[in-house]
Amino acid sequence: MYNQLGALSPLDGRYANSVKDLNVFFSEAALMRYRVYVEIEYLIALSFEKKIIEFPTLAKNQIDGLRKVYRDFDMDSAKKIKGIEAETNHDVKAIEYYLQQKTDKSFHPWIHFALTSEDVNNLSYSLMWQHGLKQVYIPLLKSVDKELKKLANRFKNAPMLSMTHGQPATPTTFGKELAVFQSRLNRKIQLLKEHKLFGKFSGATGTWSAHLAAYPDINWTRFSSRFVRSIGLKPNLVTTQIEPHDSMVESYQYISHINSIMKDLCCDMWMYVSRGILGQKKIAGEIGSSTMPHKINPIQFENAEGNIGISNAMLDYLSDKLPVSRMQRDLTDSTTLRNQGSALGYSYLALKNILKGLSRVTINKNKMSSELDSHWEIVSEAIQTILRKSGQSQAYEQLKELTRGETVNRKVLADYILKLNIPEKDRDTLLSLTPQTYIGLSTKISELL
Repeated sequence: MYNQLGALSPLDGRYANSVKDLNVFFSEAALMRYRVYVEIEYLIALSFEKKIIEFPTLAKNQIDGLRKVYRDFDMDSAKKIKGIEAETNHDVKAIEYYLQQKTDKSFHPWIHFALTSEDVNNLSYSLMWQHGLKQVYIPLLKSVDKELKKLANRFKNAPMLSMTHGQPATPTTFGKELAVFQSRLNRKIQLLKEHKLFGKFSGATGTWSAHLAAYPDINWTRFSSRFVRSIGLKPNLVTTQIEPHDSMVESYQYISHINSIMKDLCCDMWMYVSRGILGQKKIAGEIGSSTMPHKINPIQFENAEGNIGISNAMLDYLSDKLPVSRMQRDLTDSTTLRNQGSALGYSYLALKNILKGLSRVTINKNKMSSELDSHWEIVSEAIQTILRKSGQSQAYEQLKELTRGETVNRKVLADYILKLNIPEKDRDTLLSLTPQTYIGLSTKISELL
């Protein structure tokens, strides 16, 4: 019996429940099921090729019976294939022999007809990735996107001190800063949804040689294109034995970029908590430190950052390795591709933690206001800009002399403003400014999402 406590990978042990929705797409059994699906659908497609007179068109009940093989595929089915593989020492050939056990003898010559293993594998891996993204990963991304948008609107009127180079810069609002992350994430979600994966189905070295030897009168490029499209992929007709994985790599890079955006969010949230301008909702029974009872640590954002790092390391390697093959192919891509589910799993785990972390966020209005009140120098930008408007060429230099490296209070700025030779309207504008109100269009930016 499988024991999670004995698992080698944290994804299969400690975090198994958090990522279990991915198992149906990226487990060894899932790979077998997708291979069975490709072989069955190819068998059906062959029967409809009129020039293959030796294999009559299948009747509806025969097609239904064949499709039942992959629709009913379960763990017992996977174990049977694994038993066959133990004898063949070839995982795709084991699929062929398994299908022979499940189908009428008249079908056997046509199972895996003229194919190389990679024809089945590349389609299977692409479908696994595509379906896993569509059905599990992207919905979670959308949940994070939705939560960010909700919080951006909720806190659009919460002024806070922004930092550039770790130093006080100008006021912003917490909602506006969240809106930036939501906007970045949303763009990547759209690109990921629209991205198309390629599939190859052209025999041993991409020449359809065996196909043509058996049936020279069939337009095999048209047949392959039609078949690849029928299962939801885009045909690549110019390949070696392997589909070069370029479209897969492009998708991995989208995920990697999403990871980087989310890491940026995690780092900022961590620092906001550290500054005290954000808090976290208390959870009954939860312990922050084994020795410091007062602690509520930002562990969700920390966990997410760590898992993002692992995910990106794996995705970067996949992206670097998969487009490279010795001549017409070698087997390094095969063992590498088996890890795409793990690469996505660490990202998926990170997103779950981010979502949980965001749900716990509270703002400390007093701390936000206190920070702003401690740095009146941050409105110096407005003063020098209005001075420029009034035609004063040394405006920047004047404010630099007054504020650079200094912590300035309200009185110092007010005394300075009263001495300025500027129109009364502009003087009144400057005197009315506070760190809490000098926020530009921050409150409106979330409405642009």
